[in-house]
Amino acid sequence: MKSTMMHVPLNLAHFLERAGRLFGKQEIVSRMPDKSLHRYTYADFYRRARLLAEALIRAGLQRGDRVATLMWNHYAHYETYFGAIAAGGVLHTLNLRLSAQDIAYIADHAGDRFLIVDDILLPLFDQFRDNINIERVIVVPLTGQPVPGGMDDYERFLDTATGDFDYPEMDENEPCAMCYTSGTTGRPKGVVYSHRSQVLHSLAQALPDAMGISSHDVVLPVVPMFHANAWGLPYTAAMLGAKMVFPGPHLHPENILPLLESEKVTVSCGVPTIWLPMVQLIEQDPDKWKFQPGLRMTVGGSAVPEAMIRSYAKFGIEIMQGWGMTETSPLATVSKVAALQSELDEDARFKVRASQGYPMPLVDVRAVGDEGEVDWNGSAVGEIQVHGPWITGSYYGVPVSDENFSQDGWLRTGDVASIDEFGFVKITDRTKDLIKSGGEWISSTDLENAIMGHPAVQEAAVIAVAHPKWAERPLAVIVLKPGERASAADIKQHLAGQFVKWMVPDAYVFVDSIPRTSTGKFLKTALREQYRGWQWSDSAA
Repeated sequence: MKSTMMHVPLNLAHFLERAGRLFGKQEIVSRMPDKSLHRYTYADFYRRARLLAEALIRAGLQRGDRVATLMWNHYAHYETYFGAIAAGGVLHTLNLRLSAQDIAYIADHAGDRFLIVDDILLPLFDQFRDNINIERVIVVPLTGQPVPGGMDDYERFLDTATGDFDYPEMDENEPCAMCYTSGTTGRPKGVVYSHRSQVLHSLAQALPDAMGISSHDVVLPVVPMFHANAWGLPYTAAMLGAKMVFPGPHLHPENILPLLESEKVTVSCGVPTIWLPMVQLIEQDPDKWKFQPGLRMTVGGSAVPEAMIRSYAKFGIEIMQGWGMTETSPLATVSKVAALQSELDEDARFKVRASQGYPMPLVDVRAVGDEGEVDWNGSAVGEIQVHGPWITGSYYGVPVSDENFSQDGWLRTGDVASIDEFGFVKITDRTKDLIKSGGEWISSTDLENAIMGHPAVQEAAVIAVAHPKWAERPLAVIVLKPGERASAADIKQHLAGQFVKWMVPDAYVFVDSIPRTSTGKFLKTALREQYRGWQWSDSAA
């Protein structure tokens, strides 16, 4: 017996058509470099994305050619998300926060043929342009400054299209986009997404028990569009016709807050380094801001302190934690209180929401220790491994290795976690960041979250440093909130009631800032190098 269902390839071009035909009057708003607001509709977006697709083909784009972008979050980047793909190309978003050397390596390794770049980012491009083989550079004139010779003006490039465009037929497993990992250990590695993987990711992301996005939402992606597909939001928003609000290059909380209010945003996504200082601004003048009821902020990139979730809850704002990686498209788990946990008290609910959550539909997770897969009991820990239709099974141009993938094909994430009976993942650390003191493991993530629960602390990173007696001991690197004061003894006393004595750090360093990766995570490799020669006092030893 055979199914009677039609075989229709899953293709992101369907989302573009849907956006133009069904949601043409919906608005798309972008904050420009001069902080003015650019407004147009999905009908404009649809027309221009198709013009871009045709113009790229007329310029010589072949199926599978890489179209790189070096751009902030705005309407033209949204157009490239669909225009490059509709032409049969592969969208390759370059991370503008990486070093020029790394960007050049990534563009060269990916084999990028075309580059679309914001005019305000041309000085960055000039730093590596001689080290890559881009054939055509197209400049988006955000500021109106003249486009340099030998480059195309984006608007004039669109004018080369006639508007007579038909989508090429594409298999759902063909590549549509690619991103590179941030490369904190070794060279960045490329992840190539398929039409099928991104369509499925979008459908799952919109589910009520995931991010719960609908056409009624107003979506503001603070997460850069060059980072893991902006967490898939551009695709999901186009599928549903949700109003989009793009912040442009203005990502400081002081710039985001007025945009959340004026555009009546209901969903926003970003890393904790954005939301932590933002809630402090709200607390300074709580009556100043009038947000939409039920505003949800999805947070990812690093573990979310429970204290931050509680702080936002006081203002009626829901913090929803998601977990994933470039390799997972990126959403793999999401943290919401499930129906089976409905009887939990308030404190227990906050603890649930501070976890990384349960797996998305179609995604399988497991924790693997030295003796194999560990039990789902909330205490046994192992490396989290994931498997699913939007999880990468290899890296572009890199042989599959046991370091990154299990023998049966699961992605090894490098995150150490437990899984409870409801399937909720609680990450305790990265495999490289665990601290082994006197033969016992200490979670740097748990210590960091607890330290950031102190009212005077803005952020904290905990690393392992060599110790003459215990092999390793935790050292806490702490940034205090502006105007606040706290001593090492204060922090140690704060931790004493939450951890057994041997887990509490013996050393504390107060700094103005903590080094970060291009995606906002703590750069612990730099901290470990900085404090590698830490000298312990006799009392601490």
